[in-house]
Amino acid sequence: MAAALAYSTWTVEAFLPTGLSPRTTYVSELAAEDQPYGTFFRTADFVAGLLALAGAAVALARLPLRGWWTTAGWAGLALFGAATAADSRLPLSCVATADAGCAARERAGTVPWTHSAHTVSSSLAVIGALLGMVLLTVAARRRAGTWPTLARTGPLLVVLELAATGWTLASVAAFEAGRGTWWLGIGQRLQVLLIAVWLVTLARSVLKTAKVPPSEAGRE
Repeated sequence: MAAALAYSTWTVEAFLPTGLSPRTTYVSELAAEDQPYGTFFRTADFVAGLLALAGAAVALARLPLRGWWTTAGWAGLALFGAATAADSRLPLSCVATADAGCAARERAGTVPWTHSAHTVSSSLAVIGALLGMVLLTVAARRRAGTWPTLARTGPLLVVLELAATGWTLASVAAFEAGRGTWWLGIGQRLQVLLIAVWLVTLARSVLKTAKVPPSEAGRE
């Protein structure tokens, strides 16, 4: 839950004079090195990543529910946490969606290596989140009595997350092809918001499971 809260810190952009449009800019661009609140957003991402990684590690080590689906799912969340923390240490140097000069430097390959590496770490974070969401939701469905909250709402959240991810990818492709942003910012903000909502749902399910004796928790 703490990871979900930290991961949602981008929402405070509504109260800060960032100068960036949430409709057309990446969430990561709030944390760019040339942005006034970049340090704040990078710190929040770093904390969110470490908390998610720690939560996944503890779950792998201590939760009684075991099986391929759960183990792989927690591993996916660990990847999400590690990549998110790394993401904050590999910030964008500028805002390509709002700065033509930055976009030109990207195309010319003259941005710092950390700027380019950010794409890799961000992609790994999303892949880890999707793996965790899909696999742990499947595990919840297979054992609906163990994680009932996730079993009920997880599938809908996964479908919405996949749709938001598809929207984001299509918008990125359109932007890179010079065809506008297709409201890229809205799609990506929905994507990260759904990850946070799913994390809260997972946390609630795990908390309920912790109150059930191991003998009743069952195995996959």
